[in-house]
Amino acid sequence: MTQGPVRLDVSVTYGLPRTGIPAAVSFRKWVAAALDGRIREADLAVRIVDVREGRAMNRHFRGKDYATNVLSFPAELPEGLPSDVRFPLLGDLVICAPVVAREARDQKKPLAAHYAHMTVHGALHLLGWNHEDEREAECMEQLEREILASLGIADPYRVD
Repeated sequence: MTQGPVRLDVSVTYGLPRTGIPAAVSFRKWVAAALDGRIREADLAVRIVDVREGRAMNRHFRGKDYATNVLSFPAELPEGLPSDVRFPLLGDLVICAPVVAREARDQKKPLAAHYAHMTVHGALHLLGWNHEDEREAECMEQLEREILASLGIADPYRVD
């Protein structure tokens, strides 16, 4: 684990009207919580999209013809860079607002809490965390619970 504050540059863009969508400062706070103690410096972009853009990206990059809640795109740095050169570029998150809103409603969760969860989940993917098998999923979910709890957000995996 790294020590000290994270130097973080998070660019947030909106591909749809912002009505009902958290402000950029919230996304920055959630990313910072996910990265705290795990990385020293990071530049990343968060794009909030509509269903059309979310579906197009999921189809193009994952071969799945539907909009999903969050897509994570870790940065791919060019080969041949000197090993002592550090680039803080972490990657991009794409969050589909209508999908997140529908899931929050269906799961009876506060909308902001679900946005926080999807942001933390996506940021952990950028750090290399995955949920490809049951053990990885359990570890990642526990880490998400801890990060969200530090933000005062209830366990997103709890079923009432």
